[in-house]
Amino acid sequence: MTGHSSLVPLTSFTSPALELDFPDLHTGVAEYEEGPTGATVFYFPAGTMAAVDVRGGAAATVNTDRLRLGHERPTVRAVVFAGGASYGLEAAAGVMAELLARDRQATHWERVPTVTGAVVYDFRHRSNAIYPDKELGRAALAAARPGRFPLGARGAGRSVHVGKLFGPRYMESAGQGGAFRQIGRLKIAVFTVVNAVGAIVDRQGRVVRGNRAPESGLRTSFAADLVDGTGQRKRQLETPPGAPLENTTLTLLVINRRVRHLELGRLAIQTHTSMARAIQPFHTEHDGDVLFAVSTGEVEDTDVTVQDLAIHAGEVAWDAVLSSWRET
Repeated sequence: MTGHSSLVPLTSFTSPALELDFPDLHTGVAEYEEGPTGATVFYFPAGTMAAVDVRGGAAATVNTDRLRLGHERPTVRAVVFAGGASYGLEAAAGVMAELLARDRQATHWERVPTVTGAVVYDFRHRSNAIYPDKELGRAALAAARPGRFPLGARGAGRSVHVGKLFGPRYMESAGQGGAFRQIGRLKIAVFTVVNAVGAIVDRQGRVVRGNRAPESGLRTSFAADLVDGTGQRKRQLETPPGAPLENTTLTLLVINRRVRHLELGRLAIQTHTSMARAIQPFHTEHDGDVLFAVSTGEVEDTDVTVQDLAIHAGEVAWDAVLSSWRET
């Protein structure tokens, strides 16, 4: 299918949601139920400074090179996550078009907004070619509001799965997660769409999503299965056997503290690295993992050092991953 003119975007949901106090961040979700697939937009009306950390061997992104140039001006207006593999990058063009419709002066060089983002492959287990297009991106931005972020199989996380190392027989559905923490005036929010080869692990080291044996319902770690030979037996049950392809975890870290671009870049790297505790394995050749870090810059200084901030961010990211499979 090419062109989705007959489809109507869904933008209102009754699913569980994260409530958060972050007025300068607006989040919006739009979906095509016929896919099912969707887009998730993070909109910053006043603009924000951004950095990016791209890992894994299968990333598909838009405008990430600009984020590596060290600009400290708040030029990024939106971060877009979408399904549809590389086709879903069109959703970011829809966000750009909607921003231009709102501000006709945005054709001036200094006012052209930067929209960045990345996509996940979500065509597995569906028989159509519906993807998040330009109109879906526009709808997600139009729906963006502060204070509420839908959890579970919503938006870009509408049709994603985890725990696929030994094949699709053992995977489970996942979605998008979010978490928020405030320490004094410092605010930290993390949002993630988890579509990983790896399984999700809690703070006690237990696998809580993915690598689930369909017969017993038992979830085990990939490491334990490899040691005792279970992993090889699981792979032999796959027909036909194959590599665990098409996987990506997309993450956005938002802070309200003003930092230098170099510090924000290091914060992105440290937070992304910390997520390997929650998703095991992570950053494989079959993953297209991307983490965006943004600073809205309202707070000049806090009692929390940048290094301590990184530790907090890693914990908030873990919470976000653990909230990613809420039922709709």
